[in-house]
Amino acid sequence: MSEKVVIALGGNAILQPKQEATYENQLENVRKSSEVIARIVKNGHSVIVTHGNGPQVGNILRQNEEAKEVVPPLPLDVCSAESQGFIGYMMDQTLKNELLKLELDHPVVSLLTQTEVAMDDPAFEDPTKPIGVFFSEDEAKKLAEENNWVVKEDAGRGWRRVVASPMPKSILGSDIVKKLTDEQGIVIAAGGGGIPVVKNTDGTITGIEAVIDKDRSAFKLAEEVKADVFMVLTDVQNVYVNYGKPDQKALTNVSLDEAWQYVNEGQFSAGSMGPKMEAAIKFAEQGGRAIICSLDQADLALEGQAGTQITK
Repeated sequence: MSEKVVIALGGNAILQPKQEATYENQLENVRKSSEVIARIVKNGHSVIVTHGNGPQVGNILRQNEEAKEVVPPLPLDVCSAESQGFIGYMMDQTLKNELLKLELDHPVVSLLTQTEVAMDDPAFEDPTKPIGVFFSEDEAKKLAEENNWVVKEDAGRGWRRVVASPMPKSILGSDIVKKLTDEQGIVIAAGGGGIPVVKNTDGTITGIEAVIDKDRSAFKLAEEVKADVFMVLTDVQNVYVNYGKPDQKALTNVSLDEAWQYVNEGQFSAGSMGPKMEAAIKFAEQGGRAIICSLDQADLALEGQAGTQITK
């Protein structure tokens, strides 16, 4: 049965841990991801792709810092737009090439996407999301004073700038994304959670320095385009409870009650699986099917044969 699927790619789909961030390495990782997505399209599904951008934005910010005496640095929302552009370019190109190999002629488009957040979101009062490079304490505090940054120590590894991570209110342009997928187009959208913007009293929008959780934005996009399936692709084949312990257990088919029970037990960490499970559960609550699985098993998971499946 043909389904509309929102696929949220994890960061490892673009850059593997400890891998050098060359364009060639990232392009090859994206090509492998596109190979899997093309198989899903061949199986008859409509596809919308979102992706992470954490390492890429971090590198752009580092370029800003290294070159600030020569080229004026750009604000964080612009850096997010830059990363969306070049990751979207890689995905657009490799997806077209992989579809060509399968003799499929679905159009592919990458949309630079803005995500609305609330100006009064509590996250702006307590920024917690580390971004960019590490500094010494003295250097970090000097930069904070010069640039009006908030800086904090990051797990004993050094000091970093921290920014707000507000909740997404809406994905601007999701109506266009829906129309394109209804016409069998493949759309790459809301990369890195989308470029954060706020709506002013006169209805105009303005960029704001923040980082939106990509899985929460992917859920919001899936909700607004009325997707049948919300699929989070990560580096593990299943969600686990008691992870790393002798009684570790892989979750396969999970009811909402069971999923909430594990959340309330604190089974999923806020920095990794927590937001993914939160987004998946919210989607399942609305009657859709949510899947969390590894990239290489995505097509099997869509057929119900792999991954963690959460349904109402």
